[in-house]
Amino acid sequence: MRILLVEDDPMIGESVSEWLQGDGYAVDWLQDGDSALLALHTTPFALVILDLGLPGRDGLEVLKEIRSKESHIPVLITTARDTVDDRIAGLDSGADDYLIKPFDLEELSARIRALLRRSAGRADPLITRGRLTINPSTREVTFDGKPVILSAKEYALLEALAERKGLVLSRVQLESKLYNWDSTVGSNAIEVHIHHLRKKLSEDAIKTVRGMGYILET
Repeated sequence: MRILLVEDDPMIGESVSEWLQGDGYAVDWLQDGDSALLALHTTPFALVILDLGLPGRDGLEVLKEIRSKESHIPVLITTARDTVDDRIAGLDSGADDYLIKPFDLEELSARIRALLRRSAGRADPLITRGRLTINPSTREVTFDGKPVILSAKEYALLEALAERKGLVLSRVQLESKLYNWDSTVGSNAIEVHIHHLRKKLSEDAIKTVRGMGYILET
């Protein structure tokens, strides 16, 4: 999953970005509101982590602009503004969740998982697709009840395919979910990961839809 982090504090931005990348997310970090809005216009992110105290256009303005475009992307506000009125203003402007700084990084990860689960229309913390079960909180995968060991990118690709049942994803869409702007992506990277997943799961676990992309067989 690809996350947009909008945070102007270098220390916080770097620590959160590193933590989330270690958690398996592709993270793009920006430090002002205008750049964030431009990025959201051009890149399909799964979630936004948005600081309120940004230079220029502040986070609340950015949030209102996001919602004015009728975007349903989950937005998690992180801020040092801790009054009840501040929280109410953020939530009423369209935020999906709110974290007060300083916050625990484990809690941040848990809130992100909850928001992604909700945005995918799931209540169950486990993703079950036929013989496949994925636990996003532990990144454990089982197939036919047996544990499957995956690389970080293999897991991310499998989770992307499993997130919404019956959805076909193209190579370009998968690349946009797995890699951030700083990544160098080989022309056949997705095909290589698909090949490895089929070997670890089964040859028919992921189907190629000619001219469209890939779909998880359920």
